[in-house]
Parts: sequence; structure tokens; C-alpha cells
Amino acid sequence: MYVVTGITGQVGGVVAQTLLSAGHEVRAVVRDAAKGDAWARLGCDVAVADMNDANSLAQAFSHAEAVFVLIPPTFDPQPGFPEVQKIADALSTALREARPGRIVVLSTIGAQATQENLLSQLGMIEHALGSLPLPVTFLRAGWFMENTLWDIASAKEHGVIQSFLQPLDDLYPMVATADVGHLAAQLLTERWSGTRVVELVGPEWESPDTIALTLSRQLGRNVRAQAVPREQWESLFRGQGMNNPVPRMRMLDGFNEGWICFEGTPRRGSTTLDEVLSGLIERAG
Repeated sequence: MYVVTGITGQVGGVVAQTLLSAGHEVRAVVRDAAKGDAWARLGCDVAVADMNDANSLAQAFSHAEAVFVLIPPTFDPQPGFPEVQKIADALSTALREARPGRIVVLSTIGAQATQENLLSQLGMIEHALGSLPLPVTFLRAGWFMENTLWDIASAKEHGVIQSFLQPLDDLYPMVATADVGHLAAQLLTERWSGTRVVELVGPEWESPDTIALTLSRQLGRNVRAQAVPREQWESLFRGQGMNNPVPRMRMLDGFNEGWICFEGTPRRGSTTLDEVLSGLIERAG
């Protein structure tokens, strides 16, 4: 039995579909039982659990050959990241009790960075789960190409995409969520000992300018990238309702300054930016 958390999201859904297609038994872990109905119809066992509740997680992870761990994102965390610390404690307790055969955890590029930023939350997860007496793989993925979804409307209407990644012609480590999900499913079926890190990037590094050029071609209109000045970030994010924008700002600084990076040589995905943006345009309507 392969247990998949985060199954209602883009990455977790691909993990589950890939495993099901290969004939494996899958248990879908959902917070709301109604969200498990579609997966039950596909033949999945369904477990209802909350990422903050060690008891329900331990039951969901019981008798598992392998568990895929994907924590829900917290984009506006409290100082010190107490939200993710609670999740880390619950996961650690549940996995120690359930003792699955192995664990694959979706982490991120830059999880090892010493400078505190939004991605430090996944560094905390790595620290907590890396000490378990179980085989653990941390899958560190690059910047999701699908983040461009939020720029499609502006590209269509105004021919402009606002970019926090800058300089605009610099190349950044991006990857498609489909490639992340496929690799995670593959890793779940492998056997290893101890703790390992696997890093993943797309077939090419991409820039805001190349994203704009790709959108220009696909939308049939000129689209350009426009850098959002660093001095405007805090007021902009607070205007969007964030109470603690500094971790997000520092994450962006990390990409722009190069200290959010891969530790080794990442594996390469196969899904291109062109393919992802085509799907996002269709999805946006």
C-alpha cells in the first residue's frame, strides 16, 4: 500500500495517478472525507487525517509500504514558523509509530539555506524527519512553472507580467509539477537505506523574459516582463493581506541573489515551459 498525502493538489494527484496506473494500491489521505470520494471511485482506499494530528496520521500511515509526505503551504507564517513546527512534530510522531517501509518528502530547492526565508519551513521538515530511523528521501524541486498561472490574466489583458524574479534575463531553476509527481512516484517504489536528497529541475532553466516570450507566441500578442521594484514588495504584500511578508521577500531575495540553490547536480524533468504555459492558458479560460 502506497500512502499519498496532498493528493488533492497538483503534485500529489500526479503521484497517485502514476502509482495507480502502474497497478499499485494507493491510500488517499484527505482532511475532508468528501474530497476523497473521487479517489475512492478510482479504487483508492481513503483515510481522513489532519496534518496537525499525530493519531489520525499514524492510522493513515499504518501498514504502508511507502508514504509520500506533502505539507500544506503556509504563505503568511507567524514569526518562527510555529505552524510548520506543529506539523513536523505530528508527522514525526506518526511516522515513528506507523513505521512505513520508506518515506518520500516533497521539499524544495534551498531547503538547506541558512538564511531564514519562506522555504525554511521545509528545511524544518527535513530536520525533523531526517532523524527518523527509516529510509527517507527529500525531493527538492525547483520553482514551479505553474506559478505563472497568476500572470495569465495580466498577460492577456495588458501584455505585461509582473516579476519578483529579477534581473528579468537571468535564468532560474524551474520545473513542472507533473515532473515532480512522476519522479516522486518513482522514488516511492525504489529501495534505499538512510536519508538521501534528490533534486529536480526542468529540461531548461527559464527567465521571466523567456516566460513573456513564450506567452507572446501562445497568446498571439506582445507580452513583456516587468520587474516589481524591491522597495515596493512589503507594501504590496501587506496590501494583499499578508501580516508577515518578510519570509516571502527573503525567499525572493534568495532566488535573485543565488543563495537559494541546489546542493548538487539536479535531475532533469522532461516537461517544457511551452507545454506548461499552454495548459495554464487553457485552464485560465
